Amino acid sequence: MKSKRMKDSFSVLAQLVLPMQANPAGNVHGGEIMKMMDSAAGVAAQKHAHTNCVTARVEELNFKKPIHVGDLVTCKSQVIYAGFSSMVVFVTVESENPITGHKQIALTAFFTMVSLDKNGKTSQIPSLEYDKDNAYEAKLYNEGEKRYLLHNKRKS
Repeated sequence: MKSKRMKDSFSVLAQLVLPMQANPAGNVHGGEIMKMMDSAAGVAAQKHAHTNCVTARVEELNFKKPIHVGDLVTCKSQVIYAGFSSMVVFVTVESENPITGHKQIALTAFFTMVSLDKNGKTSQIPSLEYDKDNAYEAKLYNEGEKRYLLHNKRKS
């Protein structure tokens, strides 16, 4: 199976936050953003595996800044490590006030996604290549590998 480049899984999902997605104070419910993040992680995983992919685990879901009604929320995701049938996807969420232009990183998380075949059984995915001259990609790959190996050690 041919390997794939890290940057080929990069995906972006964006939407404006509506009042029905928030509490009375105008802060967006965390679950609304988590759902967007899960969708973004799924897109990146499917771009890498070219199969149906499901969420197996979410780690370090860090709420850094609040998101408000009217903000533009952008989820950026990409596969940062690939094992036999599972992969680690890093997702960042940026909120932007479209009036002022102020942007901030609101959330980050690591998702483990699993590739499934047409019968719902785990299926092999391509290995992952990263640009060894790109320090950021190397850092992401090493973080993904660490998380993958730690989880597999816990399963043993």
